[in-house]
Amino acid sequence: MGLELPRPVRVVGPDDLVTADPTPGMHRERAFELPLLWAGQVETAAGAVSGWHHHDRNESSLYVVRGVLRLEFEGHEGYLDAVAGDFVHVPAWTVHRESNPTTEPSLAVIARVGGGVPTVNVEQAPPPHRS
Repeated sequence: MGLELPRPVRVVGPDDLVTADPTPGMHRERAFELPLLWAGQVETAAGAVSGWHHHDRNESSLYVVRGVLRLEFEGHEGYLDAVAGDFVHVPAWTVHRESNPTTEPSLAVIARVGGGVPTVNVEQAPPPHRS
């Protein structure tokens, strides 16, 4: 670890969140960012479909608080739906997009570890996986 002084415990409230890492169709807010850890939340509007993106060398974990978070990603035909109470793992470098197939906004809490660029938007979808 080095000679760093310990950081104090802190609480980041809803009014302290800052808009971060824009991807079309999603509204991300950052609670904090450290050299190896990023934490925040994402709201996906009803009917919205995000742009394709990845999170560089960051492993991402999401916890769905409300609604449905639909995920499409490279190497998988179709989609996976995560609902309130579900955890999602998105491996580093995985090109994906989220959408919300419902009539209500969805909300998920995000934690990323790895220290890479939090969000890298890409131009096009990856080719579908064929067996």
